[in-house]
Parts: sequence; structure tokens; C-alpha cells
Amino acid sequence: MKTVAQILKSKSADTVYKVRPSDSVLDALTLMAEARIGAVLVSEDDRTIIGIFTERDYARKVALMGRTSVTTPVRDVMTSAVRYVSPEQTNEECMSLMTEHRIRHLPVMKDGELVGLLSIGDLVKAIISEQQFTIDQLENYIMGGGAALATRTPRPN
Repeated sequence: MKTVAQILKSKSADTVYKVRPSDSVLDALTLMAEARIGAVLVSEDDRTIIGIFTERDYARKVALMGRTSVTTPVRDVMTSAVRYVSPEQTNEECMSLMTEHRIRHLPVMKDGELVGLLSIGDLVKAIISEQQFTIDQLENYIMGGGAALATRTPRPN
């Protein structure tokens, strides 16, 4: 099972996008669209994470509530109960946490510092990669073993 640190190393982009709580929802959505991401962290000072703003927050707390993205500040609609993981935790632990709390993004903290952000897509990609490796190894074993069996001469009784 891969660790969070291993998954972060394999990500093509390691940029973690942030907005300020006073930024408008439109600013956050624009950043998310440009970066092709589903969430941004909310921070006052680039060190302390005070929330996360996701596409789900927009759908449920802005669009469905009749608010406008131009005038609504992120602080009014962000999720402030942010779940974190550490680099030592496993993919399985992250998937369990996401499933239990019905979330799709996990900030990664090490010694009080933000070191990355994992999405459910990152975790699924890691699982698929591990499974493909196992399949490849099993195929090699079967093909190698099958070829050796086919070339053996039967023993006389």
C-alpha cells in the first residue's frame, strides 16, 4: 500500500492553490477553472489553513441558496472543518477517511506545514497503478512458469 508521501511524489503537479477568506466566490471559481481543480484551500497568511472551498460548496451554499458568486466572500461558504493527513499515512487510511466523512480532498500536513493536497482522483490513480503492477507481475509469473512447464520432458514411470 502506497503512502501519502509516495503519492505526492508521483503527482505531475504539486501546486496547492489557495484563496483568502475575503476573496469572492467568483475569484475562487475562476482560479479553480484555470487550474482545472475541484477545490482550493482558504488561508489568511499562506501558513494557516482555515478552510477549504470546493465545487460542492459552490453548488450547495451559493447556487442553491440564491447567492451570487460575485458578492459572496469565500469565508461565508467554505468548509471550515478541514480533515488532514500526514505523509506517513497510507492510501487505504485516506480512502477510509474520505469515505467516512464524504469528502474528496485532503490537505497533507507535516510538522505543522502544508506539504500537499490529495484528491480522491489521486488516490484512485495510485490504487489502479498498484493493481496494474500486481497484474503484470502475476502475468509474468504465469507466462514464465507456463513456458517452463511446456518445455519439460515427462519422467518415465
